Formats: sequence, C-alpha cells, structure tokens
Amino acid sequence: MTRDDLARLSNDELIELVLALTQRVAALEARLGEPPKDSGNSSVPPSHDRKANRRRRPRGLRREASVGRAGGGRPLHPDPDEVVIAKLSSCPHCRAAMSEAEQHLVERYDKIELPPVKPVVTRVERHGGTCRCCGAHVVAPVPQGLEPGSPFGVRIAALAIYLRYVQAVSYQRLSRFFADISGLDISEGALANLFLRSKPRFDDRVVAILERLRASRLIASDETGARVNGRNEWEWVFQNDALCLHVIRPSRGRAVVREVLAGHRPQVWVSDLFGAQQGHAEQWQVCLAHQLRDCTFAIEAGDDILAPRIKLIVLRICAICRRADRLADSTLQHYRADLDRRLSAALALQPTNRHGIRLRKRFAKCRDSLLTCVTDRTVPPTNNASEQDIRPSTIFRKVTNGFRSTWGRDLYAGVRSVLNTARRQHKSAFAAISDALAGRPLFDTG
Repeated sequence: MTRDDLARLSNDELIELVLALTQRVAALEARLGEPPKDSGNSSVPPSHDRKANRRRRPRGLRREASVGRAGGGRPLHPDPDEVVIAKLSSCPHCRAAMSEAEQHLVERYDKIELPPVKPVVTRVERHGGTCRCCGAHVVAPVPQGLEPGSPFGVRIAALAIYLRYVQAVSYQRLSRFFADISGLDISEGALANLFLRSKPRFDDRVVAILERLRASRLIASDETGARVNGRNEWEWVFQNDALCLHVIRPSRGRAVVREVLAGHRPQVWVSDLFGAQQGHAEQWQVCLAHQLRDCTFAIEAGDDILAPRIKLIVLRICAICRRADRLADSTLQHYRADLDRRLSAALALQPTNRHGIRLRKRFAKCRDSLLTCVTDRTVPPTNNASEQDIRPSTIFRKVTNGFRSTWGRDLYAGVRSVLNTARRQHKSAFAAISDALAGRPLFDTG
C-alpha cells in the first residue's frame, strides 16, 4: 500500500488497518519464539536436522564395540569352496624333519575373493532348410533363453535393474560400471530398452499383488512426492504384513485410493490425518508416531496443559500394543475403557497456547481412531511400516531427480512393489528381481 493509498483512508479505516497489522505482528513475534522444528517434534525428515558436533575421542582410547555385537572377528564360512591345509615337512630353524603326528592345528581363517568378472558370450548358429516332403522352410529350435532378440541375458538385466532401482545409479554411471567392471559395452539407450523389455514381468506381479490387496482386511497407506517428465506427481504406498503396492499418479486426492481398491472396503485403515487417506474402511487407526511428534512440539512451544497429558496417553497406547499378544481380550477391553476415560478428561481441559488449542480440536475429531489398535492385535499403532517402504523412493527422487517417461515411472513402482513384498518373505532384493525376470511366482500357490 502506497502513501497516497493511506492518505485516502478514513480515520476508522486507518484504525482497522493498524489493529490488523498489530495482530499480525503479534502472531509473527509469537512464531519467532517457537522452538525449531526437527525430526523429533514434527514431520521434518532427519536429513534436515542440524547435527551437533561429535566430541573428539581422547588419544589412545580405543573405540567401544558396537552395541549388541559380541566381537571376535568374522565367523568362518560354513561351506568353503576350497580348503588349503598347510603342514610342515621340517623345522624352518634347524631343518629337522617333522611328522604329521608332531603337528596340530594352530590357526584357521578364511580368505575371500571375487572371481574375475567377465561376460560369457554364447554364439548361436541356427541351421534350417526346405523340407523335401511339404516344401516348408524350417529353422532349428534353440534352447530356452537363447532366442533371437536382445543379446543381454537375465542376469545382466537383473544386475542392471538392481543397480538402477535399488542403488539409484544413473544411466551414465551404469553404462560405465558395466564397461569398467566386466568390459561389457551397454549404451544408455540399450539400458533403457532392456528396462522396457523387463517391465511386463513386473507388471504381472503387480497384478498378483493388487488382487490380494483388494481382498485384504487391513491396509496401511502413505504418500510422497515424485517427479515425472518435469512435473510433480505423487507416489502412494498401500501395504500390510503380507504385501506392498506402489503406484505413482498425478493426483494426491482420494480418487487414487478408489482406483486402486476398485470398490473394496477393508475393515481397518492405518494412515496419518491427511484428508485423502480418511473414510476408506470401517475402522481407522491414526498413526500415533505423528501425534507424539506434534505433542512434543506443542510442549516445547509452551503448552503445559493438554499436550503433556495427550503424550502420556499415546505412549501408554503404544506400550499396551507392544505386549498385546500376552494379554487377554478382557484385559484389552479394560485398557481401552480406561484410555477412553483419560482422553475425555484431557479433552475437557482448556489450553491457552495456540498449539494446545489446535491439538484439542484435532483429537476431539479423531479420538476413537486413536484406540483402534488397543483391542485389535492385528492393527499397528503407527504407520511406520508405510514410511519405511516409501523412504527409498524419496532417496531415489533426490538422487535421480525423478523419471523422464511414464513407463519408467510405472516400472519403478512395479519394482518397488515386488521388492517390498519379497522383503516380507525374507528374500533379498537381487533374488526378488531375478525371480521376477525368470517368471517364478511371487506368492506361494501351494
């Protein structure tokens, strides 16, 4: 607003303007006095925390052993490929002969080495001709895996997909890796074609995961940002103890959930308080980890009325859930009734701090969804599993800056779906990729 604009205002308008600006200044000053947000009191990622300097270790003081590690060196391999037995024929000092009976095992250790990494090239020569009987032109068949087409085999494709989508190696560095390590020349375009040819294998597995997801009783979900063709999109994760599905869509709205579930309505939904994550199941469990962080920030910002009591209640819920398997159903019902009374008493308080007021409004709306996990042992109190599944995608986005094609976006979502589902079956990432390319089933059909 310019000086001329102010000159045209009446006295009443000037008074209203001064009052509005005074309120705004007071609000800004209040915010200046608030504690900084970090991963302990908000949803700020740990990578954004300011790290304190570590104290220098005094000279001559040995580093303490890692917590939980007994020490003692690397364990011996249970099945070595080769065993070298070194025995003396004579004393190295006086040259006197020494028999085997005079010797005993003094030391045993493993030496580990990688074999030379070089591609195995199989030349295929197919013969054919014209049949004298029917006149047809026929060509000799070849063994499976040696069909015409791409010269690169399944293990090369599995290694390339692992390095690209698990270790976030760029196309340029990936091409250089194969050239430097194995002398195999694969251009960036050839890598893109290799990934595109592999995509149907992962698409088939995504269909199997989606089929089971649409029959699941419990689903936990979360979302994070993605970059596709220079535009912002959203990566969603839907998971439970048995499976995990990733999809990347332009929208962050609830239409994505409706598309994925296709009419299925699970009994329990676990998520944070984001509006698009609500209303998709009969019951809802709010992620208590988010609420703990928000209560911590409210306490640090000066609320000593509501936030401390809510934090104690949330911590008690988590403690009960950790030992729910050892408690009877009647005991869990009793705990829930007690927690409900504590919540009612806490929400009857009247906080004066603006963060406490905000928490009171929030918990008044979702109070029942805080306690779903208490009486249902299958429901986790937090959505940490979803955040753990989606964390590698956040790292991939930061390292690679996203995707340049829609098929690359969908392939990445399919690979992450397969990897996180296989992890629940205690399979390694490379083994899961190899199984997918080989066409082996993801789920046990027996």
